[in-house]
Amino acid sequence: MLTIAQEDPRQPEAIAMLAALDAYCAALYPAESNHLLTVDALVRPEVSFFVARDAAGRALGCGAGVDCGSYLEVKRMYVDPASRGLGAGHALLRAVASVAAARGCGALMLETGIHQPEAIGLYEKAGFVRRGPFGSYAEDPLSIFMEKSL
Repeated sequence: MLTIAQEDPRQPEAIAMLAALDAYCAALYPAESNHLLTVDALVRPEVSFFVARDAAGRALGCGAGVDCGSYLEVKRMYVDPASRGLGAGHALLRAVASVAAARGCGALMLETGIHQPEAIGLYEKAGFVRRGPFGSYAEDPLSIFMEKSL
């Protein structure tokens, strides 16, 4: 049993997952290629932050959507390595997509790194296709930009 709910990113479990994601990204990429939102940025009104939990209530992963007007940007996607393969990543993406649809956004967009094959695979299986930079992003040889029309 897996549940996905919009939650406060300032809670200890969320902070621990975000710290694990930060450490993972810092080990893969230089600081200028990491585009991570802070916990404070995740509580802004245009951001929806979700947590995936198992039947016992244990946090398995998290993800966020940032309303950018015509699209929703997927941010801060993370699933604990021990919990991968249980469907949490796909469920989190569906939750973000539901917010996008409710807000009238026509697409989901994201930036991920070239050294994250698990994330790239998740996004491709979910129907995302590669595209060029969007929003304030610049071309970066360590970045992959993706989009999914809704």
